[in-house]
Amino acid sequence: MGAISKMVVGMVRIMPPALVKVFAMRYIAGDKLEDAIEVVEQLNQRGVMATIDVLGESITEKEESRRAVEDYKKVLQEIDRNGLDSNISIKPTMFGITFDYNFCYANIEELIEEAEKYGNFVRLDIEDTSVTDDTFKLCLELMKRHKNVGTAVQSMLRRTLDDVYMLGKHKVNLRICKGAYKEPRKVAYQDKVNIDRSFIACMDVLFSAGSYVGIATHDEKMVFEGVRLARRYDLKREQYEFQMLLGVDRELEDIIVEGGHRLRIYVPFGEQWYPYSIRRFHENPDIAGNIMKNMFSRYER
Repeated sequence: MGAISKMVVGMVRIMPPALVKVFAMRYIAGDKLEDAIEVVEQLNQRGVMATIDVLGESITEKEESRRAVEDYKKVLQEIDRNGLDSNISIKPTMFGITFDYNFCYANIEELIEEAEKYGNFVRLDIEDTSVTDDTFKLCLELMKRHKNVGTAVQSMLRRTLDDVYMLGKHKVNLRICKGAYKEPRKVAYQDKVNIDRSFIACMDVLFSAGSYVGIATHDEKMVFEGVRLARRYDLKREQYEFQMLLGVDRELEDIIVEGGHRLRIYVPFGEQWYPYSIRRFHENPDIAGNIMKNMFSRYER
């Protein structure tokens, strides 16, 4: 992490939300669904797929969870109405996993059934370790009745290599990311070297198991390793994809697409942008540092 990035991440945590929003909006489609639809249309025109995320998490009221179900149904309907190449990503804590597992299951199954009507797919995002076991349980139980569901793993967690061996046996459609949640050393690697080694090992296990893998990274080294392993296993273009967050590295996006690989961009929208933004700045401090440099360069012209 560079000095500017360290400084900016420290500043962001004490800034008023209105000022944080200046940093965040490059990485969020906007407050409304139509903002996300417009962004996805632009991505599709470039030959890039998308996944739409309605921002919000850690809901504790059933009424709020039910509103989230209806919000996501509208997303699926608009994706279909506009003929977009996009699926959806959802957080189980938005649907009740922390206070009523069966309620959460019913909510998410309702969304999966809605997605099935449109030939679409639902990704269960991976959150902090307090809900990891229940998220995997949820995914595997839903897979018994539905094919259009998958989840994610974080290479930073010490448990993840064991998890991918287990999930790979079930041919789970998995996104591999490094991880965006701050976890203690007992459960998570704290250094980039081991996180990267875990990431590569997870790809290797899942490719060998025949799972579909979303390689979610902005690290060009991990992109290289993904391409290397895809070639080693002689995978077709349709058997894996790369994934990136909106607005992080347009040049790397183009490199991936021009290299003949599928790319999906994570497109978040909604009014609950603040916790998402803080977490992403912590995960990738260079995001905030780059924005600060861009702001200064704009004034220097």
